[in-house]
Amino acid sequence: MNIAFIGLGTMGFPMAGHLSNAGFNVTVYNRTESKADQWLQQYSGKKAITPAAAAKGAEVILLCAGRDSDVETLMTGHDGILEGIRQSGQNCQNGQIIIDHTTTSSVLAERMSVTAQQMGCHFVDAPVSGGQQGAINGQLSIMVGCDEQLLDKVITTTAPYTRAIARLGTAGFGQKTKMVNQICIAGLLQGLAEAIHFAQHNDLDLEKVIQVISQGAAGSWQMNNRYQTMLDNDYDHGFAIDWMRKDLGICLDQAKRSGVALPVTELVDQFYAELQLMGEGRSDTSVLLKRLQQQK
Repeated sequence: MNIAFIGLGTMGFPMAGHLSNAGFNVTVYNRTESKADQWLQQYSGKKAITPAAAAKGAEVILLCAGRDSDVETLMTGHDGILEGIRQSGQNCQNGQIIIDHTTTSSVLAERMSVTAQQMGCHFVDAPVSGGQQGAINGQLSIMVGCDEQLLDKVITTTAPYTRAIARLGTAGFGQKTKMVNQICIAGLLQGLAEAIHFAQHNDLDLEKVIQVISQGAAGSWQMNNRYQTMLDNDYDHGFAIDWMRKDLGICLDQAKRSGVALPVTELVDQFYAELQLMGEGRSDTSVLLKRLQQQK
């Protein structure tokens, strides 16, 4: 199968690599061309100089970008994906599917789905969870919004880097599910930061504390994978605050549209804003502990 992968960031780079290793014919595009060259040094495939060139002749096109505006430009720009599809003369009867792994608003996903349908192809919103380590290890969870008949093709294509995948509804429902994911993470990380801070000020052996409570109701992925790096004051890894605030902004906007209050999420978002002002924008989201430690 001919596949185009657009966006070789910390997530996209290894994800595209898994597809190549699985035997797909992969053409990659990245805005910074040197990143595509670096990818080709590690994996088998080709590079394209525009999204249109990457999409031309591809049966499935995958995106892993940054923001709503990035996805819209990659899709509808002068040298965008839809232009490549138009040039190749392919349509949905040929199996042309665009799978977007970017975390965006559901509004954008719905709009891109309509735009793709007008071109005779399909747009699938499929944000992922699992972070950079999940991408490297091929252990991502994927939340899918698409027509039901497309799901088998999505599952087959993304299998090399997927641990779990589910269709939650039509266009936009994958993104709404990712919002649920981010809301959960924000609260869990703040709770973990407060728990560690409390333990440190009450003469507890935190290693032993984590060993026992992680096996009970308090256990979480964040506790198992972040408590040690938080103790080591190591935040130069993982998912940056700048990107988390982008995601939480999407959550809060959707909450306003649907008339839902998210008081804890709003509070944690403000904590992240404070950390950005402290110069921690590129630090991992678990840096919430540092904010507590620096309070008097």
